[in-house]
Amino acid sequence: MTKSNNRRLSIALYLNYLVHGIGLIILTQNMQALGGFWGVPIATVSYVISGIGIGKLIAYFLFGYLSDRFGRRMLVLTGTLSYMVFFIGIPFTHNIAIAYLFAIIAGVANSALDSGTYPTFVEMGGNSSASNVFIKAFMSMGEFILPLFIATLEARHLWFGWSFIGALLVLIVNLFILKGAHFPDRNNVDETFSEAHQSLSKFRRVIATISLAVYGYTTMAIMILFTQWISLFATKDLGYSSLVSHGLLSLYSIGSISGVVVMFILLKLKFVETKLLVVMNTISLIAILTVANASSVILTSIACFTFGFTAAGGVLQVALNVLLKMFPTHKGVITGTYMTFGSIATFTIPIVTGVLSQISIQSVMNFDVLIGLVGTVLVVVTAMAIGTGNVFSVAGHSVMNLLHLGAAPVDGGQSKDE
Repeated sequence: MTKSNNRRLSIALYLNYLVHGIGLIILTQNMQALGGFWGVPIATVSYVISGIGIGKLIAYFLFGYLSDRFGRRMLVLTGTLSYMVFFIGIPFTHNIAIAYLFAIIAGVANSALDSGTYPTFVEMGGNSSASNVFIKAFMSMGEFILPLFIATLEARHLWFGWSFIGALLVLIVNLFILKGAHFPDRNNVDETFSEAHQSLSKFRRVIATISLAVYGYTTMAIMILFTQWISLFATKDLGYSSLVSHGLLSLYSIGSISGVVVMFILLKLKFVETKLLVVMNTISLIAILTVANASSVILTSIACFTFGFTAAGGVLQVALNVLLKMFPTHKGVITGTYMTFGSIATFTIPIVTGVLSQISIQSVMNFDVLIGLVGTVLVVVTAMAIGTGNVFSVAGHSVMNLLHLGAAPVDGGQSKDE
């Protein structure tokens, strides 16, 4: 494959994830408008959003197999076309049942893109950890652009559906870019990619696999909950203006983009992935705890940026790459399995938070803190199972090293398993 083809393919794949970032939050950012459009309370809109998780849950295992069996192109095209159906369908339906169906289709689109895209970047060669992390940058760009666009629509009293139509137009353009790109051969095994984790004992491998699988749930859950509820929490509980409340999500997205860039650089510098996971999750736990208890706009803004930097700066993709190193021969299936746990979060979190929101939105944010605590424990267990040494001292040393991007890897180099 030529460099120009790889560049074209990469652009097409990344553009899909720009739109995917929009798709992740477009229902939540339009919750009040959709509630009025459908004539239902916000809690019902939250239940409709849970359909995305249903779509992901029913599709990941199947699409993972199909990706390994028939190739990545089919899955990427399926994801693109499914998202197009979702974006054209939601703003034109008044029926809750049909809207729920479109939400399921969005979940199917997400599953198809993940099952086709993450393995593709691994098979394209190069630093797959860095390439897969960069996916998150485009998702974050979508999450940054959308709230500002919606705030503009609201300020000018324009139809909320333009936010859906805009995403649809990007996908139409991207189909033409994708049409001329060639995909690499599927199921290539890069020995240098996988050999680092092949010497693990069966017990350690099982412990690390279980921890990473459950982490796939918590890392998705903590982001979904935050993006769904931070704007309403800031408006209703903290008393911030609509502009400031929407701006907090944009700050989170800016933090996420910044985190991806930093994570990308650190991975290029060969920082140990599991140690990065421990550090990032520890800081994100502190940040979400601050968000849930702050009452100052400045403090809340800093905490939202920090939370985006750490919790949404590519840790999900880094954890997936660690898992792929342990099971490299069936990338589609492994990706589908890992993402299935995230899809369970996409399905369950809106339901749980819909119930909690009837108590108070503060209880919703407290639940996010609990999820962050569980996720931090899981990555610590993973680091210990893979054998990266004393993770507690690593966390302290790594926080300092992260302030100097050009520093050597923590502990003076990589662990024997990296």
